[in-house]
Amino acid sequence: MRALPVAAALALLAGCEWIDPMLYQPKAKPYRGSDFYADGIGMRHEPAGAVAQSEPADPAVATGKAPDGKLLARMPVPVTRPLLETGRKRFEVFCAACHGVLGNGESPVARNMSLRPPPSLLEDAVRPDGFFFNVMTEGYGFMPAYRPWLDTEERWAVVAYIRALQLSQKAKLADAPAEVQARLAQETR
Repeated sequence: MRALPVAAALALLAGCEWIDPMLYQPKAKPYRGSDFYADGIGMRHEPAGAVAQSEPADPAVATGKAPDGKLLARMPVPVTRPLLETGRKRFEVFCAACHGVLGNGESPVARNMSLRPPPSLLEDAVRPDGFFFNVMTEGYGFMPAYRPWLDTEERWAVVAYIRALQLSQKAKLADAPAEVQARLAQETR
């Protein structure tokens, strides 16, 4: 009979904050000072070249940069139809609101941006592929970083889709296959 009151008392004490050592352990909290580090800052930057476990093992794929730190001129992943389809879907969700469905910088959001409208992605064809990947990863100007919402593969997929948009908007009818030319000719009649 005496075990029941002792067990009840222990159960009540287990819920008390003063018993939980996790609440009072030494730890660094973001934006607070720390006596542990010589510079007195608790929040640390990741070491140079560090890649998150969720990122690909190849640093070029994960960062969009070559070992010398320069932006990659070409995508380090193969361009496939599923990759382009993923890029189209992600572009329409995350990019088209500002950059326009065609990537030309014309959208309702762009028309209402008084300080600096988003640029046309069609005019940036000379930029390396790593530039677009890095902009989506880190942000640029008023554009936020999309790393939290787009994983590495999706960011490369959007780069591939941007390249497809650039090619498609400068293509001539003569560049299309014969069956596509015939279909387009019938549609315009």
